[in-house]
Amino acid sequence: MDMNRIDLTEQGFVVEAQELASAFGLEPGRVPGLLRENRITTRCETGEGEDAGRHRLTFFFQGQALRLTIDATGTILKRARFDVPTRSSA
Repeated sequence: MDMNRIDLTEQGFVVEAQELASAFGLEPGRVPGLLRENRITTRCETGEGEDAGRHRLTFFFQGQALRLTIDATGTILKRARFDVPTRSSA
């Protein structure tokens, strides 16, 4: 799979484990398990208006986020990594 593309299937988006591993400082082999355990979570947004045909995929792990903006063909237009506040369990 091309690291500059995301595949879209009937089940959803397919992102290479290496993409998430490099963003979060993980071994690629750990990514599937962390996703299954909901320790890496994701949000998908679909563009409207001038952003129609684009999607924004955001992955969250231990106070960090990776946001991938892709076009209708799955080409990654933008990558952004940033810190996110963690929720306290008070």
